[in-house]
Amino acid sequence: MDFRIAPSILSADFARLGEEVRNVVAAGADWIHFDVMDNHYVPNLTIGPLVCEAIRPHVQVPIDVHLMVEPVDALVPMFARAGANVITFHPEASRHVDRTLALIRDQGCKAGLVFNPATPLDWMDHVMDKLDLVLLMSVNPGFGGQAFIPEALAKLGRARAKIGAWTQATGRPILLEIDGGVKVDNIRAIAEAGADTFVAGSAIFGAKDYKATIDAMRRELHEAAAAIARRREAQRRELGGA
Repeated sequence: MDFRIAPSILSADFARLGEEVRNVVAAGADWIHFDVMDNHYVPNLTIGPLVCEAIRPHVQVPIDVHLMVEPVDALVPMFARAGANVITFHPEASRHVDRTLALIRDQGCKAGLVFNPATPLDWMDHVMDKLDLVLLMSVNPGFGGQAFIPEALAKLGRARAKIGAWTQATGRPILLEIDGGVKVDNIRAIAEAGADTFVAGSAIFGAKDYKATIDAMRRELHEAAAAIARRREAQRRELGGA
């Protein structure tokens, strides 16, 4: 399976941000996750397009911008110009979800929806044709360093089933990302539940050795891929026997 690890710069040392993103990419990060909070949709205030533009020259990997803002649309072109590759937003923060997804894709970026722990997945059903990514929050958004909410595993399974059915019908894949409390000791279970893209903030930037932490996550993901393959083979044999 193709897994992606996306360190969240919300937990980085902002006094050394350019150095931090270079170091984490050198340590093996696939994406850089960029959390935008507006002290309105969520109770925190973080960073904007100027910071995205500032770090863009420091890394060649995709920048994954998560908009925790309301309203959304005015910021989309600004982040696209600043170098974002992926832009996700919360459906509750848009007056017209379909139109906002189309706007993101028109700007040349991958588009995705973000679901809070209490937000139902029903929004997906009406816009699958415009989704490149679905992001499930496994904490309530607003602050880094929170503990993983175990109920997110079952929700991942439901989202994976929706994406699997869509991909089988259309041939078009949709990534399934998880954000919140992802660590070395739970990333395998999260992957086995259905995630393929993993946002990790304090687990990576709070470690003394970024590479050792990312390598440990990779080993857990390798074990998860093997377990998923065994499960699929068992299901195939069961169906064949039936």
